[in-house]
Amino acid sequence: VLTVGKFAVVDMFDTNKYANNPKSDFLNWSVSNAGTFDYAGDAWGYSYGAAAEWYEGRFTLRGGVFDMSATPAEAANSAAAYGLDETFSQLQYVGEIEERHELWGQPGKIKITGFVIHGRMGDFEDAIALSQPGQPFAGDPSDAIASVRVYRYRPGVSLNLEQQVSENWGVFARAGWADGNVEPWDFTDIDRTVSAGASINGKQWGRPDDTIGIAGVINGLAPVHAAYFAAGGMGVLIGDGALPNYGLEQIIEAYYSYALSASTRLS
Repeated sequence: VLTVGKFAVVDMFDTNKYANNPKSDFLNWSVSNAGTFDYAGDAWGYSYGAAAEWYEGRFTLRGGVFDMSATPAEAANSAAAYGLDETFSQLQYVGEIEERHELWGQPGKIKITGFVIHGRMGDFEDAIALSQPGQPFAGDPSDAIASVRVYRYRPGVSLNLEQQVSENWGVFARAGWADGNVEPWDFTDIDRTVSAGASINGKQWGRPDDTIGIAGVINGLAPVHAAYFAAGGMGVLIGDGALPNYGLEQIIEAYYSYALSASTRLS
């Protein structure tokens, strides 16, 4: 299967039956996808790209290349192509292997997703050094990191599990790692993540179109990434002054999706 055009990377990669769509299940970014999956996208989450999929038995191989934003964390701030790099000189390469199986007669999937971003990114250690007293960007790591952007690579990998337990409920889990020495680009400030949860269908209480979901997530930063924020740096979503007391981000999310009609849900 070949796909070419403007589409969302996460419509094809790192998908999960129980946690992948904030329109119908969980809202938190690091539940809908692996928090470390720094996927290419403009301010609406779309990118120009091409992908190929090869289906063989219970396995699928996927690979794709996608256009990054003009600069890291700037998708929502650049008017040009809604933030995308119009020169196509900064790209993301994504690969995934999917295995489908049955466990105790119930279907499940295991996916391993890897990516490499190649573009002009800043190194946190360099930015911290240039923001020290007496240095050119004293007290302002955010300006410092913009000044040290050169072409680099940023890799990441994640594991994605989904398993139906019965006709009425299933479980899911993700774990991910991304290089925390350089700045994230389009997604968010997470270098380590693990999440898990369950989805329960309402058929067993007479509401077959209703769904209950619950999930927990733990997210973390690489030490140098945390030091950058402690020095006052700004990220995709984190940073409003020095953040000296670093701790793991711990999240619990639950929802009830109530079917008002065949086409309308209240969550």
